[in-house]
Amino acid sequence: MPKSPERCQEIRKEMRTKILHESMLYFARNGFAGTKISDLAKSIGIGQGTLYLYFNSKEDLFNEIFAMIDSGKETQKLKLLAELPLSAKQKIHKLSKFLMDRLEKDEMFAAMITLNAQATLEKNDFAYEDSSYQSDWYQYTAQIIEQGQKEKSVVAGSPMKLADYYWGVVYLYSLKKLFTAKYETISAHDLERILLKDNEK
Repeated sequence: MPKSPERCQEIRKEMRTKILHESMLYFARNGFAGTKISDLAKSIGIGQGTLYLYFNSKEDLFNEIFAMIDSGKETQKLKLLAELPLSAKQKIHKLSKFLMDRLEKDEMFAAMITLNAQATLEKNDFAYEDSSYQSDWYQYTAQIIEQGQKEKSVVAGSPMKLADYYWGVVYLYSLKKLFTAKYETISAHDLERILLKDNEK
């Protein structure tokens, strides 16, 4: 019995979602330059032609994955956290706990963090001091840091550079999650110590 148009549409949507999610993990492990479409398709378990039915090129696929990350639920959560009527110390506690809990349990979240960092680095134009900070994740974190500096709970320094340092540590542990079978992780308390003053930890 032939499939209904509605079921065909559902199948296409399911396949597209599968390609996006499995490609995110593959790109995170292999990088954009190290990814060949033929190898990626094989890893997903589909033909190369099938992949091209959904995406015109490797660049098209990667850009869609990054757009999905950059406008995803995690970005919205971080934006909401930055705008909540809480102290910066409370926000940093919540953010650090959320990140380390998710990293411990979720390989796809580690892939998302890794790809966000890679895409941010690939967009860099090092001719200007702050041109590397394109990610919304960095921007919202810097906003929280700036609030904390006004409240005297966060260490002094450029909010953007401190956000870079904070996310650099998260990126390191995301890589460990993706590439290492056994590793000793840090706690949320360890992570927040990057930003909070000694008497605030």
